[in-house]
Amino acid sequence: MAVSSLFLFGKCNQKESQTPNIVFILADDLGWSDLGCYGSSFHETKNIDKLAETGLVFTSAYSASPVCSPTRASIMTGKHPSRVNITDWIPGNDPKNKKLLGPKDNHELALSELSLAEVLKQNNYKTFFAGKWHLGDEGYFPEDQGFDYNFGGHHRGSPPGGYYSPYNNPKLIDGPEGEYLTDRLTDESINFIKKNQDSRFFLYLSYYTVHTPIQANKKFIDKYRKKLSGIPDSLVRQLPEHDGLTVQNQANPSYASMVHSMDFNVGRIMTIIDELELSDNTIIIFTSDNGGLSTLSKGIAPASVKPLRAGKGWCYEGGIRIPLIIKIPGKANKNRKFNIPVVSYDLYPSILELAGLKKKPEQHIDGLSIVPLINGGDINRDAVFWHFPHYHGSAWTPGAAILMDNWKLIEFYETNDNELYNLNNDIGEEVDLSEKFPDMVKKLQSKLKEMQQETDSQFPILNSAFNK
Repeated sequence: MAVSSLFLFGKCNQKESQTPNIVFILADDLGWSDLGCYGSSFHETKNIDKLAETGLVFTSAYSASPVCSPTRASIMTGKHPSRVNITDWIPGNDPKNKKLLGPKDNHELALSELSLAEVLKQNNYKTFFAGKWHLGDEGYFPEDQGFDYNFGGHHRGSPPGGYYSPYNNPKLIDGPEGEYLTDRLTDESINFIKKNQDSRFFLYLSYYTVHTPIQANKKFIDKYRKKLSGIPDSLVRQLPEHDGLTVQNQANPSYASMVHSMDFNVGRIMTIIDELELSDNTIIIFTSDNGGLSTLSKGIAPASVKPLRAGKGWCYEGGIRIPLIIKIPGKANKNRKFNIPVVSYDLYPSILELAGLKKKPEQHIDGLSIVPLINGGDINRDAVFWHFPHYHGSAWTPGAAILMDNWKLIEFYETNDNELYNLNNDIGEEVDLSEKFPDMVKKLQSKLKEMQQETDSQFPILNSAFNK
């Protein structure tokens, strides 16, 4: 099936040809089960649920990493984080008092990479960025990587002034007192759409939400406090996860209000696209950069991603399985679900193919277009791996994981332990099958090593100064 047959275009106001607009919405730390359409009964996300009803829902979508910067680099390059040597959040926090010392990775996305924005700009797209960047400091900002406009994207991974103005953000002018950051980023995005409705455009709206600090949206917090008060046994429950604790239930009204605010603003984006009659020529993609923050080495995390295990920072499913919804113009693709693994670096070639543009296989070397999957076929991938050779505040210790044919192996470098799970009947990774299936462990170990070598993955080393 030709790419163009994916689109059943209606009225189009654009001066350009039928080449579609692209609206890419990236949430920060949004967990797999944070949305109503992915199973949440506490959070209310009617707008994103509506997007899911009219689009394509991927139930086995994965982030390229269990933390943010590597995944963001992966989206921009179409490469596995190991290839660009960004394997930790920037600048990371490799401790010097642990058994292992993490490898030295890059603190910026190399300008030599041909970013997704640069390719689209070369093809006459107006390119716009708003929100969290976290891929380098001065000289490596969005405007240095192919974006015509940048509102709020700089080196920090969390909003330095919090979610209420003043923002203390060098790339965002403060708004009036009490303005909420999620609203402001959406305002800027809507202004861009209005001004460029007669051109083809790529809008990358990268919300800081729901990253810490957890600051309730004042318009929605009372709703969730009331809702929580009506739930029996609503106290936060935690269970041990190695040396950390994982929250088992969604019971944080402040966090819920932030999710609700994000959903409200996604609805505003969808509404302006409809009002300007751009719906028949606009691709909308919604996803997250990693799993929800449900596991911490100390304290109580704000989120829960049950039935998945652990959360952000872990190579268990809770840290890497994420929501992914894609709405493509045309009724032929409504309300379909896919359970085949797709990964963040697949979005680069997928966007190019959906836009009818020539792919760049020398750039997106790890990404595979999901268009054949959408068209009823398959994608030619035998395994996916995650490489996180750093310590993390979630209590994760350096390690890696690989998924192949529903079999998943997790390696822990401190202890040389391996865990094996079959996700086909154990999505919660509760039953370790490594002793029962030693041949499968060896097979996955061999494949993981092969993929790590092919991507030039860097490993931690023993800390000679470590004292037990």
